Amino acid sequence: MDLIHKNKLLKLKRKNQGNIKLSKAIDRLIFDIENSEWKNKMEVIESRPDADRVHSDNFFFFDINVHRTMILIVFDEQEAEILWVGNHAEYDKIFKGNKKTIETWLRNQGKIK
Repeated sequence: MDLIHKNKLLKLKRKNQGNIKLSKAIDRLIFDIENSEWKNKMEVIESRPDADRVHSDNFFFFDINVHRTMILIVFDEQEAEILWVGNHAEYDKIFKGNKKTIETWLRNQGKIK
């Protein structure tokens, strides 16, 4: 699967280069996505128990150590696009752990109608 905007994860890794657990978690997430052949949401969740589907258009949040990353997965095109990366405090501040707030954010970003 192609991983679009992988640089967002690599930037997070560089910014926290002393955090070995986070670095390994980022590497594992990148590896899992790039080497996956996911065809539906259940395959994502089975493969990555830390995946949380937050919108029916296949938007997922993944927990990576103490950080979260929002990724759009387009199964038909075998693409995954990283939309947002941040720590849990930033996640709570922006998304408030609320699917309606996440949907509004996605709409404001032009990702859904």
